[in-house]
Amino acid sequence: MSDSAGVSIGQAAALYDLAPSTLRWWESQRVLPEPARTHGRRVYDETGLRRIGLAYLCCVTGAMPLEHAAVVTSGNRNELWQNTVRTHADLLEEKIEQLRSAHGYLMHLLECPDDDIVAECPWLDDELQSRTPRGHSAAGSFVTAAQSTHGRTAVGDRDETEPSCDETSQPLDRCAVCGGTFRQPTTGRRRQYCSRACQQRQYRKTASQRSTNSRQ
Repeated sequence: MSDSAGVSIGQAAALYDLAPSTLRWWESQRVLPEPARTHGRRVYDETGLRRIGLAYLCCVTGAMPLEHAAVVTSGNRNELWQNTVRTHADLLEEKIEQLRSAHGYLMHLLECPDDDIVAECPWLDDELQSRTPRGHSAAGSFVTAAQSTHGRTAVGDRDETEPSCDETSQPLDRCAVCGGTFRQPTTGRRRQYCSRACQQRQYRKTASQRSTNSRQ
């Protein structure tokens, strides 16, 4: 498309290293308004491209759910807009604290002087008390603590009398990008990725490889 007033959906998506299908999906979820069309084809002007950039910052950089991103990309900085951004920022702060805690423990784990951490680590008991539900029981031994939990949950000894739900349900598949597990939908096309973020990473990787090969 040579019109200087706008670009095609392929060019708009390529500007942000996205697939055109992502822009269509964002439109369907009201993250983006449907742009003007010329001869039936979408045309993105300066404002449209800036709005796609904001959607990218919300959905990809900011990891916002689409329904929250739709509020932000509307551009209307009202009370709902403010609350949406603040709520998601608070959620990310909680996740950051969880990651800091995880990192702190892993670095602590590296300092253990013993080869057999389970049997000999001088810090393991304290870590289990402070970082896991094991700390809910004051019993000295692990066996006694485990026995004291019997009857506190609805599950009980179900796995000793009948198959667990996981053993009879659809098996888990692994994401082709991050290796995370997910379940296939009962109908429709089989998935290769656990999320759209992983799908986009694979798309960008493939596009980069094609670009490299074309230059060789």
